[in-house]
Amino acid sequence: MKVYAFIDSQNLNLGTGKDITKKGKVVYKGWKLDFKKFRKYLADKFRVEKAFLCIGYVKQNDAMYRILKSYGYELIFKPTVKDNQGSQKGNIDAELVLHAAAIEYPNYKKAIVVSGDGDFFCLYEYLEKNKKLFKIIIPNRKSESTLLRKFQSYKVFLIREKEKLERKVK
Repeated sequence: MKVYAFIDSQNLNLGTGKDITKKGKVVYKGWKLDFKKFRKYLADKFRVEKAFLCIGYVKQNDAMYRILKSYGYELIFKPTVKDNQGSQKGNIDAELVLHAAAIEYPNYKKAIVVSGDGDFFCLYEYLEKNKKLFKIIIPNRKSESTLLRKFQSYKVFLIREKEKLERKVK
């Protein structure tokens, strides 16, 4: 069975790495994901042949992009723009949906989407209807969209794999 993964890099990175507080109390402690271990995890656990990492393109990150490619990711870039605060923004939702539902659609049997974002609801419905949805990998339970309730049987939470996937600081 040919399995492809479509990864929202920003959701994955922030979803694992950012602390979440509610009413001044930390309800989720962020951790650093090791992208090399994560690619191996996708291959070993779910037999992912291709992992498409959708990411905003920033010229200064070219070295990081080369490293990610060496780990086995296929990078799908979105041009970025600066917001009012000067931060780089590159929303990759359209790229992820286009690749999963059109460009790569005939090439795989099952899809994994890595994101806890409800913006992909229509994609999940489409893949499920066509019997192509395999898993939805969600970085953490605390930032998961309530729109994903309908897809309980597909969910995998990365926090459960933290010990295997955390980047160890040397």
